[in-house]
Amino acid sequence: MTTETPTLDTPPDVSDDRPDTLAMPKPQLTCYALEKSYRKADHEVPVLRGVDLEVREGEFLSIVGQSGSGKSTLLHLMGLLDAPDVGEIRLGDQRIDDLPERTLDELRNHVFGFVFQFYHLLPELSLLENVLSPLMIRLSLLGYWRKRKELREQAREMIAKVGLDHRLSHKPRELSGGEMQRAAIARALVSKPRILLADEPTGNLDGETGREIMDLLADLNDREKLTIVMVTHDAALAREADRTLELVKGRLVGQAAAA
Repeated sequence: MTTETPTLDTPPDVSDDRPDTLAMPKPQLTCYALEKSYRKADHEVPVLRGVDLEVREGEFLSIVGQSGSGKSTLLHLMGLLDAPDVGEIRLGDQRIDDLPERTLDELRNHVFGFVFQFYHLLPELSLLENVLSPLMIRLSLLGYWRKRKELREQAREMIAKVGLDHRLSHKPRELSGGEMQRAAIARALVSKPRILLADEPTGNLDGETGREIMDLLADLNDREKLTIVMVTHDAALAREADRTLELVKGRLVGQAAAA
């Protein structure tokens, strides 16, 4: 008896349809009993200690915690950037953390968008080229060449959404911190992901610019119905999400809905 390797040929059952009633939407992304440890010299350091989490489609969820609490590690596991030692992650009804590496790459490129504290823009590329990069990675050189006009227009539209259409040809060194984070958000969204994972998206910005980035994320969640999971050490920012969880020493200890 042979066992088929799961692939994206039969994608996870995650419907884009919105319920007509006030019934609670089904979980879009679920974490079951996640544990993760890292080795430091001869010692094993536990980071996550049995995390259970459900993320509902279209919600804005924040996870707050101090430095070292494990919040970034949890986000990386959710986005398949790392694998749990114990537990599993499901997209809809399908387990995804144990899929082949090629399939994980496809999920990271199609389903998840990532925004990090330090932007990670490529310094030698223009703003437009940085935002285009996820679309270029998907395709062969020939495939990109055939679709280049369509893809460049798609990137321009996303750049306009974050208010940077006047900066298309600028390099990252010519942008402010807030503009670089907006560019990183445009890059994360150009592939039209279902879930945006944001790791301290305002952590490297001043208060006013951080406020602008939070307003942009809230607007994307409200208008586009984009599912957002944000981790932050800032409890005041965290409370602006639909729901807030707190991670303490690798465990989720409480939650609250926004007023």
